Formats: sequence, C-alpha cells, structure tokens
Amino acid sequence: MKRLSLILPAAVTTSLLLAPAALADTQEPLSGEGLYGAANDKVVTTAGFIVIAFFPLFILTMSLIQWRLEKRKEARKTAAKRLKAAAGDHWQSGW
Repeated sequence: MKRLSLILPAAVTTSLLLAPAALADTQEPLSGEGLYGAANDKVVTTAGFIVIAFFPLFILTMSLIQWRLEKRKEARKTAAKRLKAAAGDHWQSGW
C-alpha cells in the first residue's frame, strides 16, 4: 500500500505534465493524417483484410507450437517411465 501511495501521485503528476505537450501539436494543417498518409477506402479495406488474415494465422501458429511442445513433453514422460522401469524401482530411492 505504501508503494501505491508513492507511485500514484507520481503517475498523475507525470500525466498532467505531459498531456499539454501531446495536445499542443503545431502541424499545419491539422488534417488528422497519420504517418502513412491519407486513409481512403482502399487503405482502410486493405488494413481490415490484413487484420482478418492475421488472427487465424496467429491462432494456427500458436496451436501448432503448443501441439509440438505437448508432443515433446509426452515423449519425455514416456522416456522417463521406460528409464525408471529399466533401472528397477529399488535403486531410485537413494538411502
């Protein structure tokens, strides 16, 4: 709680000091144009298609990675069971 009481005023003060600088943009004309340029219908549609294609590909990639890791984990478990069975249970306990 003590950290929060120290961090919260610092965060609020920083936000209040930086907000006017963010709002004081002096670019002329203020058209709302970003770094890419004008956002016409073609640009927006292309960006939408990229987003639509990204998420299924991301899910597929992460699922394949998880499947591969699960396969490795199962292989390691099987190898450990075989090693334990081959060595005999009486030598596994130590003393």
